Amino acid sequence: MPAFREFVLKVHQRCNLACDYCYVYELADQSWRDRPPAMSPEVWRRAAQRIGEHVSRHGLDHVDVVLHGGEPLLAGRESLVRLVGDLRAVVPAARFSTQTNGALLDARMLDALAGLGVRIGVSLDGPAGQHDRHRRHRDGRGSHALADRALRLLAGHPAYAGILCTVDPATDPVAVYESLLDHRPPMIDLLLPHAHWGALPAPGTADWLIAVFDRWYEAPRRETGIRLFEEVISLVLGGSSRSDQVGLSPVAVAVIESDGTIEQVDSLKATYPGAAATGLNVFDHDLDAATRHPGIIARQSGLAALAASCLSCPVHDLCGAGHYAHRWRPGGGFRNPSVYCADLRRLIDHIGARVAADLERRARA
Repeated sequence: MPAFREFVLKVHQRCNLACDYCYVYELADQSWRDRPPAMSPEVWRRAAQRIGEHVSRHGLDHVDVVLHGGEPLLAGRESLVRLVGDLRAVVPAARFSTQTNGALLDARMLDALAGLGVRIGVSLDGPAGQHDRHRRHRDGRGSHALADRALRLLAGHPAYAGILCTVDPATDPVAVYESLLDHRPPMIDLLLPHAHWGALPAPGTADWLIAVFDRWYEAPRRETGIRLFEEVISLVLGGSSRSDQVGLSPVAVAVIESDGTIEQVDSLKATYPGAAATGLNVFDHDLDAATRHPGIIARQSGLAALAASCLSCPVHDLCGAGHYAHRWRPGGGFRNPSVYCADLRRLIDHIGARVAADLERRARA
C-alpha cells in the first residue's frame, strides 16, 4: 500500500467555538470526550518517532504535518514551539501547517509559528452575517471579528496559507467569494458540508459552486487559487488530483489523536461512531500497520472502491465518487455514489465545457 505522506496531529481536542456543522463535536462520533484535551510531550515524541520510521522505511523526500484540533492554538504557544521542534529534530523532511479559527492568533503566536516555518490557514465562511450564522461561540456570539483580525494580521505574511470556507448554498456565492478576496488569500479551500445518505445536504450546491467558478474563471487576472476548481481542471486536462473531494488519487493521510491513537481521516466521524477507528496507537504499532487497515486500504483502492453506478458514469475517473465520507449510507457502507453526485456531475461538466471552449478558441487563434 502507498505510504502516508500527510499526518494530522490532534494537538488539542477541545475548541473555543461551537460551529453547528462541526464533524468533530456536532455529528455522529463523540470519541473526543474520552481523550485528553491536549497532546502530551510523551505522545508527540512517540508520534515523531513513528513518523520518522515511516519516512525512512519508504524513502520519502518530505511529509506534511498538520497541527489540528479542535482548535490547535489552544495548545498554547510554548507547547506548539516544543512540539514542532521535537518533530523536526526527528523528521527533518516534515513541512508544517495549521488550520485555525483565528481567535487566538496574535502577533506573538504568529511570530513563533512563522519562525518555525509553520504555514497558517484560517477558517472564514464569508461576510459577518454569513460567517456568524454557523461559526459561533457557545453563548451564541459570532466569531467573524476574531477571524477577520487574524486574517488582517496574516495579510501579505509568508506564513499565510489561505482560507478554508464551508459552502452554504443559502448564501450569495459571489458575495461570499468577494468577501474572501478582501483578505488576499493565496489559496481558498471550499469545503462541502459533511453530509451523507442518512443526513442529506441542503439543495443548491452545484449552483453555488458554478457561480463562484464563473466569477473566478472569468476574472481578467487570477485573484487567488481555489483548490477544488484547480483539481477539476487538472483532471479534465488528463492530470491527477491531490484532493479527497475529487479524482481517484490515493488519500495518503493518517490522523494521530491527542492520546496517540492512530485513526483514518476524521471527517469519517460525520457518518457513525467509530467510523475512523483503526484499533492502533503510536505506542504499540508502527504506521505501516495502519496502511494495512481495511478502511485505509478501501480509501486507497481507486476504481475498486467505486459503486457499479459510479463506474457506468462517464466522469467517474474525474469525480472519483467524491469525498469518501459523503458516500456513506446507513446499512449500506461506503460503496455508493456521493450524496453530492448530481452536484459534482454538473460542476465537472460545466468546468469541462468552459475549459474545452477555451482550448478550441486558442487553437483557432
